Amino acid sequence: MFDELTQKDIADMQKEIEDRIKLRDGYHEDIVMAKSYGDLSENAEYHEAKRSKNKNEARIRYLRNMIKTATIIDTNKTAASSNIVDYFDKVTLFFEDDEEEDTIIISTKMRIDAAKGIISKESPLGSAIFGKKLGDKVFVNVSSDVSYYVTIKSIEKSASDADVPINKYW
Repeated sequence: MFDELTQKDIADMQKEIEDRIKLRDGYHEDIVMAKSYGDLSENAEYHEAKRSKNKNEARIRYLRNMIKTATIIDTNKTAASSNIVDYFDKVTLFFEDDEEEDTIIISTKMRIDAAKGIISKESPLGSAIFGKKLGDKVFVNVSSDVSYYVTIKSIEKSASDADVPINKYW
């Protein structure tokens, strides 16, 4: 399955790749400097420099692969219906089991931040409510042991991909 990304996701990811490529020389210098400290088997600075360089290169490969395999979505056409849950909508849900309300934003995979209530369309909750209407009672199946019902109480179309920053892993 290809990841769904917006044009802004792609642009932000390309910018991060450019920024990380600029860091390569610094990582190389750190490794050369750490090598000069002597025995590499017990050289913590050398191992940390290599780990940092490898982490940077892995992130570049990951981002390039995400861009290469992405399905581009158009979030501008989604504002046509204000009572259907779509990308970057701020959705207030009523959780029946807890008798509590919570507000979330449905986002692409590259922008999730559960601590801020930003969830992916691919998450169990996100996939359950995506495309549903205001007032719908929706069954959310997390696993064979965990499931619950939510009711869509409100949908705000004010959020956009520009309002939700891309996740960065430095």
